[in-house]
Amino acid sequence: MADLGATPVSNDFLAPEALNRGEMFYPLKAYVCQSCRLVQLPHQHAAQDLFRSNYVYFSSYSTTWLKHAENYANMMISRLNLSKSGKVVEVASNDGYLLQFFRQAGINVLGIEPSASVALVAREERHIPTIERFFGRQSALEIATTHGKADLLVANNVLAHVPDIKDFVAGFEVLLQDEGVATFEFPHVLNLLDKVQFDTIYHEHFCYLSLLACEPIFKRAGLRIFDVEELPTHGGSLRLYVCKDRSSHSIQGSVDVIRKKEKSYQLDTDLPYQYFTSKIYEAKWSLLSLLIAQKRQGKRIAAYGAAAKGNTLLNFCGIRSDLISYVVDQSPAKQGTYLPGTHLPVLAPEHIFQDRPDFLLILPWNLQTEIIDLMSNIRDWGAKFIIPIPSATILD
Repeated sequence: MADLGATPVSNDFLAPEALNRGEMFYPLKAYVCQSCRLVQLPHQHAAQDLFRSNYVYFSSYSTTWLKHAENYANMMISRLNLSKSGKVVEVASNDGYLLQFFRQAGINVLGIEPSASVALVAREERHIPTIERFFGRQSALEIATTHGKADLLVANNVLAHVPDIKDFVAGFEVLLQDEGVATFEFPHVLNLLDKVQFDTIYHEHFCYLSLLACEPIFKRAGLRIFDVEELPTHGGSLRLYVCKDRSSHSIQGSVDVIRKKEKSYQLDTDLPYQYFTSKIYEAKWSLLSLLIAQKRQGKRIAAYGAAAKGNTLLNFCGIRSDLISYVVDQSPAKQGTYLPGTHLPVLAPEHIFQDRPDFLLILPWNLQTEIIDLMSNIRDWGAKFIIPIPSATILD
C-alpha cells in the first residue's frame, strides 16, 4: 500500500550530545491484509520500546484536543446518566487530559498509562489515579479484581498503537460492566487514503483502522459495535460505541451508514490502496517544489509543531536544514531537542517572533486552525502559513 522508505522512530527526539552519534532508521511500509482489510506495519518494535518512561507526547498541549475531551465528557455523562457512584476508566490516559473533566464532575476515574513521564503528570498535576502498565486481557483481569469494573471505558487514539490488537480488545470485555459502554476513537483509514494523509503512518502506529476491519476483531472478543460517529479530529476520525454481546444496547442506523460509505469507497477491494502510492509522491513533489521555489527567492522558512506526523513528512521528503531552519513547539519536553532524522532544532514558539521568518510550515495540519490563531501575528511582518498536504498550499 505505501513505502515511505527508512525513517527513525518519530518520537525519538535527540539530545544535543547525540547529534554526532549514529541513528537507527527502520523501513516504514504499510500493507493491507487481503482477508480482513486491516492496514498494518510489519512488527519491528515492541510496544515497550516505543512508549518508554520518557515518552514526550503530552495530550494537554493542544487546546483543540482539550476542548474535544471536555465536550466528550459532558456528552457521555449525559448520555449514560453517569452518577458519582459510576466509574470511568481510560486506557492510554496520557497526562489526564480527559479524565480531569470526569473527576471535576465528581465521578470516580482511573487511568491506565504505560509511560511514566505522562502518568506522573496525571497523578501529580491533575490528581488522576493512574496505573502504569500496558493493557491487555491479563492486566484487565487484575484491574477488575483490584479496582472493579467500569461503566465507561475510553480508548482515544490508542487502538492503532497496540501490536496485539486482539489481546488489547479482549481486555475491554473483561473490564466492562455488563451494561457498560466502551468508546474507541481513531483516524479513519478512508480519510488517510482519500486525503493523502500519509504522514500519519509511523512506527508507533501498528495499524490503520476502518469499521470494516474492526467489526470482526470486536466480535471475536465478545463485543459488538452499536453506534458510530464521524469526527473532524486528526483529519477525520471514527468514534465507535461498543458493548458486550449480551448487552441491551440496540444497534443504531449509523453503523450501517458507515458500512455503506466504506463500501462505496471500495475499502473491501485493492483499488484505493493501489492508487495511494502515486498520491503520496505527488504530495511529496508538491511540497518540495514549493519550498525550493521560495528558498531560491531568498525566503526563510520555519516549521510549527514537532509532531510525529511531521517527522514522517520531513524524513520521507528528505527535508533538512537547507530548506527549513528550525521547528517550534509548545511542549517544554521537546524544546532544546532535535528532530529524529532531520536534526532540526526544536525551539519555543516565541522564537518565531524574534526571528521573523517569511513562512511557517504547519506540520500538525490537523491543528491548523488552532495554530493559525496562536501565531496570527506573523502576518504583521508579511509572513504566511504553509499547509503541506494533500497538496502544499500557501495561505494568504
